[in-house]
Amino acid sequence: MPRYFLELAYKGTAYSGFQVQDNVVTVQSEVEKALQTVLRIPVALTGSSRTDAGVHALQNYFHFDFPHEIAPRLLYNINAVLPPDIVAKSLKQVADDAHSRFMATSREYRYHIYREKDPFLNDRAWFFPYKLELSLLNEAAGVLKEYKDFTSFSKRNTQVKTFICDIQYSQWHEHDNQLIYEVKANRFLRGMVRGLVATMVRVGRGSMTIDEFRGVIEAKDCSKADFAAPGAGLFLVRVNY
Repeated sequence: MPRYFLELAYKGTAYSGFQVQDNVVTVQSEVEKALQTVLRIPVALTGSSRTDAGVHALQNYFHFDFPHEIAPRLLYNINAVLPPDIVAKSLKQVADDAHSRFMATSREYRYHIYREKDPFLNDRAWFFPYKLELSLLNEAAGVLKEYKDFTSFSKRNTQVKTFICDIQYSQWHEHDNQLIYEVKANRFLRGMVRGLVATMVRVGRGSMTIDEFRGVIEAKDCSKADFAAPGAGLFLVRVNY
Protein backbone atom coordinates (compact mmCIF):
# COMPACT_ATOMS: atom_id res chain seq x y z
CA MET A 1 0.00 0.00 0.00
CA PRO A 2 1.38 3.48 -0.82
CA ARG A 3 2.98 5.27 2.12
CA TYR A 4 3.19 9.04 2.67
CA PHE A 5 5.28 11.36 4.83
CA LEU A 6 3.41 14.39 6.20
CA GLU A 7 5.61 17.26 7.41
CA LEU A 8 4.17 19.48 10.16
CA ALA A 9 4.93 22.55 12.25
CA TYR A 10 2.93 23.45 15.35
CA LYS A 11 2.71 25.62 18.41
CA GLY A 12 2.27 23.14 21.25
CA THR A 13 0.77 25.44 23.89
CA ALA A 14 -2.79 24.13 23.58
CA TYR A 15 -1.88 20.44 23.32
CA SER A 16 -1.16 17.66 25.78
CA GLY A 17 1.78 16.53 23.71
CA PHE A 18 2.26 15.05 20.25
CA GLN A 19 1.05 11.47 20.56
CA VAL A 20 -2.58 10.40 20.92
CA GLN A 21 -3.70 9.98 24.55
CA ASP A 22 -7.06 9.18 26.10
CA ASN A 23 -9.38 12.08 26.92
CA VAL A 24 -6.99 14.89 25.94
CA VAL A 25 -6.32 16.88 22.78
CA THR A 26 -2.96 16.23 21.12
CA VAL A 27 -1.30 17.21 17.86
CA GLN A 28 -1.79 13.69 16.51
CA SER A 29 -5.48 13.59 17.39
CA GLU A 30 -6.06 16.89 15.55
CA VAL A 31 -4.16 15.74 12.46
CA GLU A 32 -5.94 12.37 12.37
CA LYS A 33 -9.27 14.16 12.62
CA ALA A 34 -8.33 16.49 9.76
CA LEU A 35 -7.15 13.63 7.54
CA GLN A 36 -10.32 11.64 8.18
CA THR A 37 -12.38 14.70 7.22
CA VAL A 38 -10.47 15.17 3.96
CA LEU A 39 -9.85 11.54 2.97
CA ARG A 40 -13.18 10.28 4.33
CA ILE A 41 -11.63 7.21 5.97
CA PRO A 42 -9.78 6.78 9.29
CA VAL A 43 -6.00 7.14 8.95
CA ALA A 44 -3.50 5.71 11.46
CA LEU A 45 -0.47 7.96 11.92
CA THR A 46 3.03 7.05 13.10
CA GLY A 47 5.09 9.98 14.39
CA SER A 48 8.81 10.58 13.94
CA SER A 49 9.39 12.30 17.29
CA ARG A 50 7.19 12.64 20.35
CA THR A 51 7.00 16.01 22.06
CA ASP A 52 5.60 16.72 25.53
CA ALA A 53 2.76 19.03 26.51
CA GLY A 54 3.45 22.63 25.55
CA VAL A 55 6.47 21.79 23.36
CA HIS A 56 6.60 23.24 19.85
CA ALA A 57 7.95 22.00 16.52
CA LEU A 58 9.25 23.79 13.47
CA GLN A 59 9.44 20.41 11.78
CA ASN A 60 8.03 17.03 12.67
CA TYR A 61 6.73 14.14 10.60
CA PHE A 62 4.03 11.51 10.46
CA HIS A 63 3.81 8.64 8.07
CA PHE A 64 0.60 6.89 7.04
CA ASP A 65 -0.65 4.42 4.47
CA PHE A 66 -3.43 5.24 2.01
CA PRO A 67 -4.68 2.96 -0.78
CA HIS A 68 -5.01 5.66 -3.45
CA GLU A 69 -2.88 8.30 -5.09
CA ILE A 70 -3.16 11.61 -3.27
CA ALA A 71 -3.76 14.76 -5.31
CA PRO A 72 -1.47 17.78 -4.68
CA ARG A 73 -4.47 19.85 -3.55
CA LEU A 74 -4.86 17.61 -0.50
CA LEU A 75 -2.26 19.65 1.42
CA TYR A 76 -4.38 22.78 0.98
CA ASN A 77 -7.48 20.87 2.08
CA ILE A 78 -5.76 19.54 5.21
CA ASN A 79 -4.65 23.02 6.22
CA ALA A 80 -8.15 24.33 5.67
CA VAL A 81 -9.50 22.09 8.45
CA LEU A 82 -6.51 22.01 10.82
CA PRO A 83 -6.57 24.46 13.74
CA PRO A 84 -4.49 27.62 13.22
CA ASP A 85 -1.67 26.46 15.51
CA ILE A 86 -0.88 23.41 13.34
CA VAL A 87 0.28 23.61 9.72
CA ALA A 88 0.90 20.82 7.21
CA LYS A 89 4.03 21.89 5.31
CA SER A 90 4.53 19.08 2.81
CA LEU A 91 3.13 15.71 1.80
CA LYS A 92 5.02 13.23 -0.35
CA GLN A 93 4.86 9.58 -1.27
CA VAL A 94 7.81 7.50 -0.03
CA ALA A 95 8.90 3.87 -0.24
CA ASP A 96 6.31 1.43 1.13
CA ASP A 97 8.66 0.43 3.97
CA ALA A 98 9.84 3.96 4.88
CA HIS A 99 9.44 4.74 8.58
CA SER A 100 9.31 8.32 9.87
CA ARG A 101 10.74 7.37 13.26
CA PHE A 102 13.25 4.60 12.64
CA MET A 103 14.74 6.08 9.46
CA ALA A 104 15.58 9.42 11.08
CA THR A 105 19.35 9.82 11.40
CA SER A 106 19.27 12.74 13.84
CA ARG A 107 17.05 15.35 15.47
CA GLU A 108 17.76 18.94 16.43
CA TYR A 109 16.23 20.87 19.33
CA ARG A 110 16.41 24.46 20.52
CA TYR A 111 15.59 25.78 23.98
CA HIS A 112 14.86 29.48 24.70
CA ILE A 113 15.35 31.37 27.97
CA TYR A 114 14.43 35.03 28.44
CA ARG A 115 15.31 37.15 31.47
CA GLU A 116 13.22 40.30 31.07
CA LYS A 117 9.44 40.09 31.30
CA ASP A 118 7.93 39.90 27.82
CA PRO A 119 4.24 39.10 27.20
CA PHE A 120 5.05 37.80 23.71
CA LEU A 121 7.45 35.11 24.93
CA ASN A 122 5.68 33.59 27.93
CA ASP A 123 4.41 30.57 25.95
CA ARG A 124 7.53 30.17 23.79
CA ALA A 125 10.41 30.50 26.25
CA TRP A 126 11.35 30.04 29.92
CA PHE A 127 11.21 33.24 31.97
CA PHE A 128 14.28 33.05 34.21
CA PRO A 129 15.10 36.54 35.57
CA TYR A 130 18.39 35.62 37.22
CA LYS A 131 22.01 35.96 36.24
CA LEU A 132 23.44 33.13 34.14
CA GLU A 133 27.07 32.86 33.02
CA LEU A 134 27.19 31.96 29.34
CA SER A 135 30.75 30.65 29.65
CA LEU A 136 29.69 28.19 32.36
CA LEU A 137 26.66 27.08 30.36
CA ASN A 138 28.90 26.34 27.38
CA GLU A 139 31.44 24.52 29.51
CA ALA A 140 28.64 22.21 30.67
CA ALA A 141 27.30 21.88 27.12
CA GLY A 142 30.73 20.81 25.91
CA VAL A 143 31.02 18.18 28.63
CA LEU A 144 27.92 16.43 27.29
CA LYS A 145 29.73 15.42 24.08
CA GLU A 146 32.17 13.35 26.16
CA TYR A 147 29.40 10.97 27.27
CA LYS A 148 27.04 8.46 25.64
CA ASP A 149 24.88 7.18 28.51
CA PHE A 150 22.22 9.74 29.46
CA THR A 151 20.17 7.67 31.90
CA SER A 152 20.22 10.58 34.34
CA PHE A 153 18.35 12.76 31.86
CA SER A 154 15.54 10.37 31.05
CA LYS A 155 12.30 10.66 32.99
CA ARG A 156 11.04 7.63 34.88
CA ASN A 157 8.64 5.06 33.43
CA THR A 158 10.18 5.19 29.98
CA GLN A 159 10.00 2.07 27.80
CA VAL A 160 13.28 2.49 25.93
CA LYS A 161 15.77 -0.38 25.91
CA THR A 162 18.90 1.77 25.84
CA PHE A 163 19.90 5.17 27.20
CA ILE A 164 22.81 5.57 24.77
CA CYS A 165 22.70 8.78 22.71
CA ASP A 166 25.30 10.34 20.43
CA ILE A 167 25.25 14.12 20.96
CA GLN A 168 26.78 15.69 17.85
CA TYR A 169 26.27 19.37 18.65
CA SER A 170 25.71 21.15 21.97
CA GLN A 171 26.04 24.93 22.29
CA TRP A 172 24.56 27.96 24.06
CA HIS A 173 24.44 31.45 22.54
CA GLU A 174 22.75 34.80 23.07
CA HIS A 175 20.31 36.30 20.56
CA ASP A 176 17.69 39.06 20.92
CA ASN A 177 18.14 39.16 24.70
CA GLN A 178 17.55 35.43 24.95
CA LEU A 179 19.83 32.56 25.91
CA ILE A 180 19.36 29.76 23.40
CA TYR A 181 20.58 26.19 23.71
CA GLU A 182 20.95 24.17 20.51
CA VAL A 183 21.52 20.42 20.55
CA LYS A 184 21.67 17.72 17.89
CA ALA A 185 21.81 13.97 18.50
CA ASN A 186 20.97 10.71 16.81
CA ARG A 187 18.18 10.21 19.36
CA PHE A 188 16.76 11.77 22.52
CA LEU A 189 15.23 10.26 25.64
CA ARG A 190 11.93 11.25 27.26
CA GLY A 191 12.41 14.67 28.89
CA MET A 192 16.10 14.69 27.99
CA VAL A 193 16.51 18.20 26.56
CA ARG A 194 14.55 19.83 29.37
CA GLY A 195 16.60 17.86 31.90
CA LEU A 196 19.84 18.93 30.28
CA VAL A 197 18.76 22.58 30.17
CA ALA A 198 17.54 22.80 33.77
CA THR A 199 20.64 21.06 35.11
CA MET A 200 22.99 23.22 33.04
CA VAL A 201 21.16 26.30 34.34
CA ARG A 202 22.27 25.26 37.82
CA VAL A 203 25.84 25.32 36.52
CA GLY A 204 25.24 28.72 34.91
CA ARG A 205 23.90 30.03 38.22
CA GLY A 206 26.98 28.82 40.07
CA SER A 207 25.01 26.45 42.31
CA MET A 208 26.58 23.37 40.68
CA THR A 209 30.20 22.91 39.65
CA ILE A 210 31.32 21.24 36.44
CA ASP A 211 32.60 18.30 38.46
CA GLU A 212 29.20 17.98 40.13
CA PHE A 213 27.57 18.17 36.70
CA ARG A 214 29.78 15.30 35.55
CA GLY A 215 28.70 13.44 38.69
CA VAL A 216 25.04 13.82 37.69
CA ILE A 217 25.76 12.29 34.29
CA GLU A 218 27.87 9.47 35.70
CA ALA A 219 25.33 8.63 38.42
CA LYS A 220 22.90 7.27 35.79
CA ASP A 221 20.10 8.28 38.16
CA CYS A 222 17.37 10.68 37.04
CA SER A 223 16.75 11.84 40.62
CA LYS A 224 20.12 13.64 40.42
CA ALA A 225 19.10 15.81 37.43
CA ASP A 226 16.82 18.84 37.37
CA PHE A 227 13.77 18.72 35.07
CA ALA A 228 12.30 22.11 36.01
CA ALA A 229 12.65 23.66 32.53
CA PRO A 230 9.09 24.14 31.23
CA GLY A 231 7.94 22.72 27.90
CA ALA A 232 7.10 26.18 26.56
CA GLY A 233 10.76 26.96 25.84
CA LEU A 234 11.46 23.85 23.77
CA PHE A 235 11.31 23.57 19.98
CA LEU A 236 11.90 20.51 17.83
CA VAL A 237 13.73 22.27 15.00
CA ARG A 238 14.53 19.55 12.48
CA VAL A 239 14.28 15.81 11.83
CA ASN A 240 17.03 14.62 9.50
CA TYR A 241 16.81 11.59 7.20
